[in-house]
Amino acid sequence: MRRKTCRDMVEVREAIDALDREIVTLLADRLHFIGEAARIKASRDAVRDEPRIEDVIAKVRASAAQAGMAPAFIEPIYRDLVERSIAHELGEFDRLHKS
Repeated sequence: MRRKTCRDMVEVREAIDALDREIVTLLADRLHFIGEAARIKASRDAVRDEPRIEDVIAKVRASAAQAGMAPAFIEPIYRDLVERSIAHELGEFDRLHKS
């Protein structure tokens, strides 16, 4: 589903609900790969990678601008997502690499 003109609030809500389902599926896929990173990384110190964080933020800001969205809107969402991803990855790392 892409952008369209809606006739009423029912259509607006249905469109938003459909997008939310897609977003959740994509986030689940992203979380899977966060788990893969936890499995692959050799040390817990490697989980937080500041240059990578800033690279991700720069890329999503550029993607937002390309999509016609204000980069300032998406940046705090992604900063929160990255922090939550790091917390998840640390938990997975600890679970997978316990002595």
